[in-house]
Amino acid sequence: MQLVPRIRLMNWLVTQGLTGLPESDLVRGFCERCCAEGIALSYGLVVIDILHPIFEGRGFRWHDIETNQPGSFEYGSTEQGDAAEGWRRSVFYEMLEHGHEQRVSDLSDTATHRYSKFEEFAAQGHKQVASFVHRFGEAGTMGQMDCVYSNWTTRRDGGFGEDGLAALRDLVPVLGLAIKSAAQADIARTLGRVYLGRETSEQVLRGKMSRGITERITTVLWFSDLRSSTSISERMEPGEIIPFLNDYAQAAIDAIHDAGGEVLKLIGDGVLAMFTNENMSIAKRAALRAEHRFRNNMDVLNARRSAEGRPVTTAHVGLHIGEVFYGNIGSDDRLDFTVVGPAVNEVSRIASMCRSVDRDLLTSSAFRSGLDATGRNYLVSTGRFALRGIGGAQDLYTLDPEVFTDEVVAGKYARYVAG
Repeated sequence: MQLVPRIRLMNWLVTQGLTGLPESDLVRGFCERCCAEGIALSYGLVVIDILHPIFEGRGFRWHDIETNQPGSFEYGSTEQGDAAEGWRRSVFYEMLEHGHEQRVSDLSDTATHRYSKFEEFAAQGHKQVASFVHRFGEAGTMGQMDCVYSNWTTRRDGGFGEDGLAALRDLVPVLGLAIKSAAQADIARTLGRVYLGRETSEQVLRGKMSRGITERITTVLWFSDLRSSTSISERMEPGEIIPFLNDYAQAAIDAIHDAGGEVLKLIGDGVLAMFTNENMSIAKRAALRAEHRFRNNMDVLNARRSAEGRPVTTAHVGLHIGEVFYGNIGSDDRLDFTVVGPAVNEVSRIASMCRSVDRDLLTSSAFRSGLDATGRNYLVSTGRFALRGIGGAQDLYTLDPEVFTDEVVAGKYARYVAG
């Protein structure tokens, strides 16, 4: 590849990296442009570790022929099992072990087939593999994301040639920088969703980061906590406490997200969430749908944990509606994007009353009153109560016992919350 097209391709990578082109499109565009300029690529693979609660990293592939392999994939831990064995057999592992940044492998030499996939490459007609490991500096490292790995193959007899290899040496680091930039943007979004919540993270990433920037909204509030979690935890082995909390948090969070809610905060074994909609009746129905799914999730979870001989529990849920301030609260260097206001205190007090009246679900009268007639009929009064720290007694409601004892009513309620 001549100097002018090489610079042209570098400029394209920089431009697309700045505009945020997805990684798979970057790899495909790079490979197609290389081929158009005379570098006979037949396959490209770029791999980068990331920060993610489930995956260790992502890979991006390009083929010169049609294939059923996806253009991108995610992989889990390479610390154990088949994944660990595959990693130790890879050319990248050996390059890291020996401190090599690049390696060119002739696939006609069967000794190279000891590396993962290389024998398969040879069987598919590829002749040569150029492998690169581009490390990040200490300031550019994020957890395990410390380098970009890539493999490039050609079917051309004689391989890439010196000109082709020289072009790859110049171009692949620029591609790696663009991939790293896109991966860091993905990491920011992932960390935001994981630690802040879906909608809240979008607010922060759109620039709402200044202290005191809040908006006044009316929303449906959810507060749940586990029944007898303290006494259960005291009887557990220390190593069982976190899995116990994680299991039940997963059951609640999945239910809330599936119903369109936003998890705002995890407080010990408690979950604070909200449901928003221009039509508050729809938001309230979504909250009831989440509570129903939460119970179903716990039934499945408790069956599994019981079969494993592990402790089980249930949960209390309080539902309320009110006006809150939604936004940044804290100091200049430590902010929390959340909701505050009397309604938040009230929903936690409503949830705590579940113990006193021996009900799994309690809602405020304000929550019940905005439902349609069908929904209101499913909620029955438990009485009028004074909530600790809240001025004035309130009527609280729970699900009609027939929802649990009458199959016909149970079926109708399930259809109502699903609708």
